[in-house]
Amino acid sequence: MAYDLKKESDVKEYIEKLGIEYRFGCYSEKKPEACHLLGDYLEGIKKDFEKASKVYKSTCDDYGYAKSCYKFGNYSILGKGKSGSKGEPRVAYQYYEKGCNLNDSDACLHSGLLLVSRSMPKEIDRNVPKGLEFLTKSCDMNNANACFYLSGMHISGIQKRTESGAVATGNGPTPAKTLKDSDYILLKDMKKAFQFAHKACELRNVYACANLSQMYARGDGIEKNEKEAEKYKKLALELQEEMKKKQETLGFQQGVGMPN
Repeated sequence: MAYDLKKESDVKEYIEKLGIEYRFGCYSEKKPEACHLLGDYLEGIKKDFEKASKVYKSTCDDYGYAKSCYKFGNYSILGKGKSGSKGEPRVAYQYYEKGCNLNDSDACLHSGLLLVSRSMPKEIDRNVPKGLEFLTKSCDMNNANACFYLSGMHISGIQKRTESGAVATGNGPTPAKTLKDSDYILLKDMKKAFQFAHKACELRNVYACANLSQMYARGDGIEKNEKEAEKYKKLALELQEEMKKKQETLGFQQGVGMPN
């Protein structure tokens, strides 16, 4: 049957049919892809976050479907789909890690960020080396955000810190000017910072392109090159304009909404 998606009645029928197809594919044919799409349908169309959460969780647990592990991780950290829940960071991390082990780049990104964050939830033990492994795996899978974060970490380095947030040394907090290599978990490395920024920019991360322009302008991690600096500055501005247009389009679509 052909649908005229300009007609509200046809749109409603098409949407209902989608739900039936996803349920059949998930519950009768046992297809994990269909189960994940059912979760997306419940989330995006029906706005039934509780049911969507259950579908994502079972699709991850029963089928090892990486994207569902990532989605349930998102639900868990936000407390989404559970009435009165404030979020469960430890559960979220477990599902992000599982999704990463199943090669979902976004799951690797989020599990890595949770482990390296200085303001991470108290339920999770900070583990920078392991977090960097997850972020590197995500970047290797061409996740632009992971590459961008790795670049930033190599620009500043990551210092060892006490629970209070001060730099950890034998005699209390150490002024920045006296920091030694041993005071860092990850040393500053502008060459690596440049490499990660370059990859992130090639993957169209606007902030990485802006940083890349500055690196070329200053000669940080790469030989100074004004021509390249201008090239990446121009690209960053183009990407910024693209983002602006997408946000305007999204805002218009949300304003129009779906028929009831």
